[in-house]
Amino acid sequence: MITSAFAPRIGIFGSEETAISTSRGCYLWPVGYGAALSEAGATPVSLALCRQRSVHEEILEDLDGILLVARETDEAWQPADADWLCRAARERRVPILGVDQGLQALNVVYGGSLYADVSRELPQALQHQHAYEPGDRHAINIEPNTRLASFYGEGEIVVNSEHRAAVCRLARGFRVSARALDGVIEAIEAEEEHWFALGVQWHPASASASGLDIQLFRGLVDACRERRLGSVGKPCLQAA
Repeated sequence: MITSAFAPRIGIFGSEETAISTSRGCYLWPVGYGAALSEAGATPVSLALCRQRSVHEEILEDLDGILLVARETDEAWQPADADWLCRAARERRVPILGVDQGLQALNVVYGGSLYADVSRELPQALQHQHAYEPGDRHAINIEPNTRLASFYGEGEIVVNSEHRAAVCRLARGFRVSARALDGVIEAIEAEEEHWFALGVQWHPASASASGLDIQLFRGLVDACRERRLGSVGKPCLQAA
């Protein structure tokens, strides 16, 4: 029987967070996605994909969940691999969490589009007009009756903000789960009840993250456990 002691294997695809001298985060656990996943009860797995699709399939079979993470300035980010992981996750109902470029990949692969530069293309977005610096923060509103609200609660919270791109047209099958006070979309999630797919624009494992951000990783871990229970015959998260 799978219990809460089961530590799901979650593949991390993308760049890791690093501490900076101007950090002003909560420091309840070390900076980084591996540390956050471990704190949430998972086994983090560094995920590097090769060119052979058959090997991709084998790698995914060994994972319970996926974490797509990259800053917009990360030149090593591989969009084609990220797109494949997004599509494969939906086909298999593998829980997936996208951060920054990970959110953008989820949105684009399912038919959405992006603002390349919010300050230029959306001039009324006042919270996003200045050039960001590491550790910048602003308020967002969490939409009620969303997965995100079950982690953070409904209403206003403060998150870090280090992005120029943002969601323009929302992906098919997704809904907005958080917006900045100027209307810029800050989080999206799949509408499907039986697939955990969530993307956030902020960096929940960086040095400027808040204590609340661990809830994102706990939610991902819980979804992985529920999927594993369903795979061994338990009546939860069965695909429609």
